[in-house]
Amino acid sequence: MRSRTTEDHDRTLELRHAIDRTGYYPEVVADGVDAAVAGEQVVSFYVHHEPTFERDEVRRHLSVIVLTPTRLVLAHTDEHDADDLLPEPYTSTSTEAIRLSAVKSVVVTRMIANPTSGPTPPAEAVMTIGWGGVSRIDLEPASCNDPECDADHGYTGVLASDDFSLRVSAAADGTDAVGGLLSFAESLSARTHEA
Repeated sequence: MRSRTTEDHDRTLELRHAIDRTGYYPEVVADGVDAAVAGEQVVSFYVHHEPTFERDEVRRHLSVIVLTPTRLVLAHTDEHDADDLLPEPYTSTSTEAIRLSAVKSVVVTRMIANPTSGPTPPAEAVMTIGWGGVSRIDLEPASCNDPECDADHGYTGVLASDDFSLRVSAAADGTDAVGGLLSFAESLSARTHEA
């Protein structure tokens, strides 16, 4: 739930401390993140620990987002019960590294409670990053304006890039988490502008 943005020095140690503070398999998470960052300077980061619900059990999920001078690195770690593949409980960590020049959009939505009372910290924030790795097509039957028409007009739809999205709320994650996500999004937006 932390973000730091300063371009004058490397934030690798702060990132490691933020991962350690989650208490969620920090050695495993840090190992995956370190491998994906590959020795580059950490310009900014955001660590988000969230529970997920699977049937009647609570599972933990950790997302780590890292901004380097040249790349955006995403790491996700989940925990799993023993299964046919592994006889003991295990974690899975997946990482993705995206060139900053490939990032097409950084969409930030801020939710402000009671906006008539003047500027207040956002109650929630959503950051969506698009780079074309995952696209979604929403189709629906096309129609015309003639209410008597029963012809097949095919389909119409929208193609949307929705590669990564993260929502944080002050109620669930704390006001610092919302501010941290917004700080990270600002840093990423500035870097993609330069790329």
